[in-house]
Amino acid sequence: MNSSNPNPLKQYECGEFQFPHDAKHEYYDRHVVFDHVVSMDAASQRERFEAVARSLRDLLTQRWLLTKETHDKENPKRVYYLSMEYLMGRTLVNNIINLGVDKFVRDDLRSDPRQDWTDVIETEPDAGLGNGGLGRLAACFVDSLATLQIPAIGYGLRYEYGIFKQTINYGFQIEQPDHWLARPDPWEVTRRSETVQVPVGCRFGMEKGVLVTIPGHESKLLGVPYDRPVVGYGGRTINTLRLWGAATPDFFDFGEFSSGDFVGAIVDRLLAETVTRVLYPSDTTLAGQVLRFVQEYFLVCCSLADIVARYEKSNKDWQHLPDKVAIQLNDTHPAMAVAEMMRILLDHANLSWDEAWDLSLRTLAYTNHTLLPEALEKWPVRFFELICPRLLEIIYEINRRFLDDVEKSHPSDENRATRMSIVEEGPARQIRMANLAIIGTHSTNGVAKIHSDLLRSRVVHDFAEMYPERFNNKTNGVTPRRWIKLANPDQSALISEAIGDKWVTDLTEFRRLLPLVNDSDFIARFRKTKQVSKERFASWLKSALGHEVDPKSIFDSQIKRIHEYKRQLLNAIHIVVLYNRLRSNPETKMPPRTFFFAGKAAPSYRLAKLTIKLINNIARKIDADPVCHGRIKVVFLPNYNVSLAERLIPASDLSEQISTAGYEASGTGNIKFMMNGALTIGTRDGATIEMAEEAGEENFFLFGLTAEQVVSTRGWYKPIWHYENEPETRAALDAIFNDHFSKDEPGIFEPIRESLLLKGDFFMHLADLSSYTQTQQQVGQLYADSDAWTRRALINVATSGKFSSDRTISEYAADIWDAKPCPISH
Repeated sequence: MNSSNPNPLKQYECGEFQFPHDAKHEYYDRHVVFDHVVSMDAASQRERFEAVARSLRDLLTQRWLLTKETHDKENPKRVYYLSMEYLMGRTLVNNIINLGVDKFVRDDLRSDPRQDWTDVIETEPDAGLGNGGLGRLAACFVDSLATLQIPAIGYGLRYEYGIFKQTINYGFQIEQPDHWLARPDPWEVTRRSETVQVPVGCRFGMEKGVLVTIPGHESKLLGVPYDRPVVGYGGRTINTLRLWGAATPDFFDFGEFSSGDFVGAIVDRLLAETVTRVLYPSDTTLAGQVLRFVQEYFLVCCSLADIVARYEKSNKDWQHLPDKVAIQLNDTHPAMAVAEMMRILLDHANLSWDEAWDLSLRTLAYTNHTLLPEALEKWPVRFFELICPRLLEIIYEINRRFLDDVEKSHPSDENRATRMSIVEEGPARQIRMANLAIIGTHSTNGVAKIHSDLLRSRVVHDFAEMYPERFNNKTNGVTPRRWIKLANPDQSALISEAIGDKWVTDLTEFRRLLPLVNDSDFIARFRKTKQVSKERFASWLKSALGHEVDPKSIFDSQIKRIHEYKRQLLNAIHIVVLYNRLRSNPETKMPPRTFFFAGKAAPSYRLAKLTIKLINNIARKIDADPVCHGRIKVVFLPNYNVSLAERLIPASDLSEQISTAGYEASGTGNIKFMMNGALTIGTRDGATIEMAEEAGEENFFLFGLTAEQVVSTRGWYKPIWHYENEPETRAALDAIFNDHFSKDEPGIFEPIRESLLLKGDFFMHLADLSSYTQTQQQVGQLYADSDAWTRRALINVATSGKFSSDRTISEYAADIWDAKPCPISH
């Protein structure tokens, strides 16, 4: 740092950071040479990336410290967001955008003629901290919290290997370690002095090479905090994402070692390191289930200990806890916080049960993210007995008191009490985490209107009847900074030219685009931004993965976690229908279309992995058939992550949101596509319903059964009827199941046949196939009229303002947290 101007924040003006004039290259050059002990000429691309990142961290550090100091001084109510996932994406480019220093990177650092700074950005790996929509939502939320200047800390786990790196081999998904931390992460700051001790009710050992638990012998884990800056747009507030890494106490028993009895210490260390090694260990084995349970317990213990320590620094009276602390549980993963908060208030603060329960209830809130019963977590009582017996005692007492209340309100209704109990009786008793979360918090929210309605009316009806005031909706949103300004610079520039740039922090400004829908010049320019994005993506795809695609074709994208209810299989069957049409009549008229798929399947999810295999086999067969050349192409993009989404979403013409109605809680990918000028083909599900309400259903391609129809037809639905009575359906399925796409692997897709035709087709692929196929024909017809297509695309963009995460967070802050901005002075 230049000694004559030690504080770069003196250059902070109009919400943008600037480096001091006389230190333009000092930060970067210093980090290249002194951090890595290399000359500028010898520095690798990775070393140059780290130098850029650390230069920016130098720039934001004082503002980061000032944010913390202001919050400590002002003692406002703070929001603490607990989530097992944060799908952050790359940090460098996001911080460049939010700090407003892109000119610094673009101009000042280009003094180094050897480096393409686009390549520098590409060097950073995506942080392996999440998998799907849950984690990306959390990332958008912490961005909005900082941008809205709401004091907040996000808590999560520092997964060393993420979930996994996906590769495709002979069409199959192959899971490999995603070692995103193989090199030092320039953004994280280790806070070892703030390490937290987590008590564990047992020890682990080895017997004949098998891991065993040793009950009654307590042990400890250490939670080491790693802090990452969360930069609000304009750099006014820089909040913190605190990630916990697991370790063991630094204790070495020399006598034990000398006697040769050191296996226990080695096992303890290995187990501690394993706790935060991967996201979502497989739950098909007992060891995997225990590990995931320990992860959730570890996250909750570390985070609440940290929250309480912060509270006690500035507050002496526990009665003010709900006035200073708001804790949001992102799904059931952190639901143990209900019991842990009670433990702290009972055992640490020495409050009475009634006092502790009142304070805990008013402090905690819960977001539900699923309508799938199997996704509502349940943990064996045995796990609690082994790992955290004190929490189990508290849960039993919470349940006893709660069931007393149920009995008072519904005397002699044993079935209701059984349904609502936190403890599920059976051969192996289990703790229902969703029940615990609802009972122990003052707010339960869904994430789209239909989701919240179905949650109240079906999934947890008894609780909604008992606590109607606790249930509310907060429709999801995404941050426009990353998903429009960063991801789609051409569209962003055109919009800012037309209406100014206030939209970056107030997306309702997009409605000012509506009068331009009939402006032929603007429509042509808007269409050009889409074409530029498609050409850019096609160029990247060829260089990165070797696929050649036609940027003039319809880019039709379905990118999301691979799951039966999301119905990638429905999309694949429709592609086979089109393929069969071309084979039967090569003169069939249809616009050229490129189908993109991306997403990961859980390693143990056989049908999901088989769907990936089917998609890749279809792609290979179509590529080899001359009749399809230039007409249909299918591409499965491996290792889907935030950076890939940033490339593909702006380039996409059509967004596939085709889940079985009533099963998608909200979706956020659907929102990102809408904001970037893609039209949606979808069911009336999740946030897609509200998107269509904003834009008008005539500007969407909606099809298929409604959520009500799915329920009402389930009792008599016969998928075999569609096979027997719909010729195109039968021909497509015959092609798949008679090995047309798998001649060297006969019978490989038999489990899919069994699922669809013999086991009831639970997610109703065949029930919706004809409607989906007909609606896809409408897609092709409209695409032929480029002006009409572009007008609808612009209407979608113009009406997407409701779906900013800034709006969502403002509603959380007002309705659930009672949290207000705490501006940071310059």
